[in-house]
Amino acid sequence: MSAKPRNLDAIFKAYDIRGLCPEEIDPELARRIGNAFAAFCGAPRVVVGHDMRPTSEPIAAAFADGAMQAGVDVVAIGLCSTDVVYFASGTLDAPGAMITASHNPAEYNGIKLCRAAAAPIGEDTGLQHIKRAVADGVLVSADRTGTTETRDLLADFGAHVRGFVDAAVLRPLKVIADTANGMGGLAVPAVFAGLPFDLEIMYGELDGTFPNHPADPIQIENLADLRAAVLDRGADIGLAFDGDADRVFLVDDRGEPVSGSITTAIVAKGMLDRYPGETVVHNLICSKTVPEVVREGGGNPVRTRVGHSFIKQVMAETNAVFGGEHSAHYYFRDNWRADSGSIAALVVLEQLSRAAMPLSELRLPFERYAASGEINSRVDDPAAAIERVAAAFGGTQDRLDGLTVDLGDWWFNLRASNTEPLLRLNLEAADRVACDARTAEVLAVVLA
Repeated sequence: MSAKPRNLDAIFKAYDIRGLCPEEIDPELARRIGNAFAAFCGAPRVVVGHDMRPTSEPIAAAFADGAMQAGVDVVAIGLCSTDVVYFASGTLDAPGAMITASHNPAEYNGIKLCRAAAAPIGEDTGLQHIKRAVADGVLVSADRTGTTETRDLLADFGAHVRGFVDAAVLRPLKVIADTANGMGGLAVPAVFAGLPFDLEIMYGELDGTFPNHPADPIQIENLADLRAAVLDRGADIGLAFDGDADRVFLVDDRGEPVSGSITTAIVAKGMLDRYPGETVVHNLICSKTVPEVVREGGGNPVRTRVGHSFIKQVMAETNAVFGGEHSAHYYFRDNWRADSGSIAALVVLEQLSRAAMPLSELRLPFERYAASGEINSRVDDPAAAIERVAAAFGGTQDRLDGLTVDLGDWWFNLRASNTEPLLRLNLEAADRVACDARTAEVLAVVLA
């Protein structure tokens, strides 16, 4: 039996598979992807979990059917957050698949894949191979059809996450977690079980239509309800999880958001307190605060390209204890180098407990610079624009990921989008006035 599904270029992204459902991703395509994934991994069993979207359960079932047709057994862990799939992949030493579109709107769905021990599968580490196999339209049919085993790993996952902190030092802080009707509504209570926090869950009902607000906390408008609740209830901290709960964003006791870079620095300090002298990885659009804090803590900062497959690869090469991205992905060596919003949240809460001061004060030593945020510019020829900018500015330049220019008291990175004629600018300077002026200066050259 063969078929040639369309739109594979549109849905196979750099790190996962994602698209409109059922227009671009449907159960039949999921079955073929599951079959190709199982054949690619060559493992005796795979883990399959899914989020709360109305389309996720049938997509997960079809994916599992495809894997079993290839002769592979399936461990079905049901409703879960993405970091539970990574946990299952690590503890069971099996490849894993999470059916989710993360922070995307309800009409989307997708598939995140990993090899055994949560090793990444991205564009350069297997995803293109799987795409080609699906495009060929030939299903692998083994002599033996695989079986399905259902397992509930949520309690084990919660215990694993709690192992990253010293529960004896935790204080009874008031914590509000906005899980945005996503999988944090299931995972976060399991993680916090038995800890001395006063936990309140906002929008904890699992509802993949996202009736309250989008599960995309990087957009500040989606933090409005959490910010108001923190102020109204006098909470010590707010936690905003995305749809599959692998990312977390912080809101301080004054209702002010904390950037991913500052959170990376806070978590890095916590990890170095526990593991002195270790290596910490950060991507190149993180604030300069991050490597500074790592060095001040006696650690070794290592700079990487943007993207989870690069972070995980460099963590493996350097045996780094922690890795952080400005986009609020936080990776931990003792979590198979996989990212987890829940682990990051507990490490921050441990730091807050030890400091015995509000988060609004704890963050101040980390707030050293002003950042532009990511600014996207549409240009006809991104490569030519990057060369134009490189020629216009001096300083120290490198091409690790796009163009990075360091001019001492300010720096910027300019990267091309993988999918659109866009350039993404991230700039940091000593203060807001300088940051705004330098941003305008660089954009003028970009758009010239």
